[in-house]
Amino acid sequence: MVSNRNNILRVGFLTIGIAFIAFICLQFIRPVITNPPVTADLQAPAEVKQILRNSCYNCHSNETKLPWFDKIVPAYWLVASDVKHARMHLNFSEIATQPAVKQKGILYEAVNQIQLGAMPLPAYVQVHPEAKITAAQLAILRAYLDPNSDPHTAPHSPPQPMDTAAADAQYTRWISSETTHSEVQPEFNGVKFLPDYKNWKAISSTDRFDNNTMRVILGNDVAVQAIADSNINPWPEGTAFAKVAWQQQPDGHGNITTGAFIQVELMIRDSKVYASTKGWGWGRWRGTDLKPYGTSASFTKECVSCHEPVKHNDYVYTTPIRGQK
Repeated sequence: MVSNRNNILRVGFLTIGIAFIAFICLQFIRPVITNPPVTADLQAPAEVKQILRNSCYNCHSNETKLPWFDKIVPAYWLVASDVKHARMHLNFSEIATQPAVKQKGILYEAVNQIQLGAMPLPAYVQVHPEAKITAAQLAILRAYLDPNSDPHTAPHSPPQPMDTAAADAQYTRWISSETTHSEVQPEFNGVKFLPDYKNWKAISSTDRFDNNTMRVILGNDVAVQAIADSNINPWPEGTAFAKVAWQQQPDGHGNITTGAFIQVELMIRDSKVYASTKGWGWGRWRGTDLKPYGTSASFTKECVSCHEPVKHNDYVYTTPIRGQK
């Protein structure tokens, strides 16, 4: 009995020793996290920068500073992967290389993900509770993006509204135009422009507080039937949405109407063709000449990343208005 007990103890100590040696060896398998020079840091008021530095910069900048517990493998492997992908999506150390309007759009999407609880990552906040963004801090970020806030704290001045008559004339041309497939280039990911979207039914609407735009979401027949049948998670194959954006146009009497046409975005459901982009084809065409937004097929990463917080809704943000059948 004593001999057996000693053998068991020897095996136990040997196992612990091997595990410890393996743990030490793993510490030397470390993907490098570099901090390149900060070349184009975000320019923002001090209180805004402090919030972002505290909650975002450790992953979304070239100023990553890891606490001791994040430097231990295997946690370090997860951190290195998160930092790599985070910088690809948004890097505050390089954001100022983008045009001012695009910077503002990027920040809006970031704040939107914060509002939805997707950022900072819930798992990250559990280990780094100091990174949690409070309601008061979120209000500061929203105010910074609001074009109607204090001009000394807003990043950009709101766009000047176009003449009401000119806006109405442009809207009339948009309604009556007969744009065909051959006249509009497909997106770089192969998604083709669908000119018939103008005949689809309105299923919802939304706006952007940061840039004074208004948007109407249109759905094709498949989408409308899915809404009527409460079959929207997941949406059926063949579903297609168009989100049409206009500049808000005040009429001088407290009402807002459509101003200049900005863009149209398409989401097309085909789980096989678009398997690599969450089952949806994404496209965006800007301006009255409907120029494709992307410069390469990789632009869809931006689309998928933006819609990731609503993956539980099959990556669709806007709740449809019932009763369109």
